[in-house]
Amino acid sequence: MAAWVKGGATDADAAIEAAAHLFASAKVPVVTGLCADVGALRAAYGLAGVIGASLDPVAAPSLYAELGVLSRTGAMGTTPAEAVGRADLVVVVGNAPWDRPFLQDIAAAKPRRGRAAGSERTILSLGGPSNGQIRHVAYPVEPGGLAVSIAQLRAFAKGHLAGETAYADLARRLVAAHYGVVVYEPGEVGELGVEMLQGLVKDLNDVTRFFALPLADPFQGRALIQVAAWTTGQAPSTGFGRHVPEHDPWRFDGARQVREGEADAALWLSSLPSPRPDWLASLPSVAIVGEGSANATGDTAEIVIAVGVPGESTGGTLWNERRGTLTHSSAAGQPAALTAGAVLDAIRARITAKDSAAC
Repeated sequence: MAAWVKGGATDADAAIEAAAHLFASAKVPVVTGLCADVGALRAAYGLAGVIGASLDPVAAPSLYAELGVLSRTGAMGTTPAEAVGRADLVVVVGNAPWDRPFLQDIAAAKPRRGRAAGSERTILSLGGPSNGQIRHVAYPVEPGGLAVSIAQLRAFAKGHLAGETAYADLARRLVAAHYGVVVYEPGEVGELGVEMLQGLVKDLNDVTRFFALPLADPFQGRALIQVAAWTTGQAPSTGFGRHVPEHDPWRFDGARQVREGEADAALWLSSLPSPRPDWLASLPSVAIVGEGSANATGDTAEIVIAVGVPGESTGGTLWNERRGTLTHSSAAGQPAALTAGAVLDAIRARITAKDSAAC
C-alpha cells in the first residue's frame, strides 16, 4: 500500500508511526469525513476516545436535516421494499433521487401487494427533471424553493388553498392514491422542507395511506448514525475532549473549529469517495483514503495512507440503499493488504503504548 509523510513516499508502518506521534501531541484533534465501512467507523470512534477528538462527518447536513425533524415531530416512513411492492403513486422531490438505483427499481415494476396490486404505477416529480429515461409527470418548483413548494402543496392537500393550479392537481393525485410514497434526499430538501414533507404525509394519512422514504446520503451517513447510536447513544457530531461523549453539532463542526483556531490536528477518513475538506491543508493532518482515488497522493495531507476500498479491494459492512439496512460487501478481486480499520487500530495501539511508556 502507498503511504506518504510530508510529501515523501514511505511505507505504511512509518506513516502509522508518524500519525501516532502527531495525534499523541495534539490537544484538540478533529476526525472528519467518516466515509468508510462499519469496521473503520468503529475504529475511528475508538481512536477519537483515546485522543480526545471530535467527530464531524461529511454526511452531517443530510443526517441533521432528518434528525432534527424526527426528534421534534416523529416520522411516518416506509422501506424501499415496501415502496416497490405496494406503491401505486410515487412523488420524487428534488433532483438528487433521480440518480439513485431505487428509482430504477420503482420504474421497472408494478405494485404486486396490497390494494394497488397489478395497477399501473404513477411517478410524479416535484422540482426534478421535466424529461428523462423514467416516464413521469413533472411539476415546477415555486420561486421560494423546495420547502416553500412543499408547504404550498400541503396547503392544497389540506384544503387551506383552492383554485385550479398545478399544485391543486398534484394534491388531488396524492389524495387519490391507494399507497403513496414521497421520495427525497434530506440534504437537498433541508430541515424545513423535511418537516413540511412529514406534515404532508401525516395529513394524507387522514384519508389514505401515504409514507415518506428519505434516501441515504452517498457518504455512508446511515451506517455512521447506527455506529454512533450503539457506541455513544448519541448522533454522530460528538466530542471526546472531556473523555465522555458529548453531542453538539455546532461545537463539533470541523470547519468552524479550524476557522476559530480551536483544532490543532485533523484526521480525514475517506476509504470511500467523499469531498475533501477545503481546510484540511491548513493544519497538521492525516488522510486515510481509498487506494486508486484522486486523493491517494502525497500532497493530500501531511501524512497520507492509502487503504483498500470497501466492496472493491476489501470486504466491509456498508449501508445498502436498496435494502435499507447494513449488509456485508465482499472484495471484488484480490483483497487489499491494508484496511482503514486496521490502520486506525494500529495508530490507537501505538498511542496507547506511548502513554504506557510515559507512565
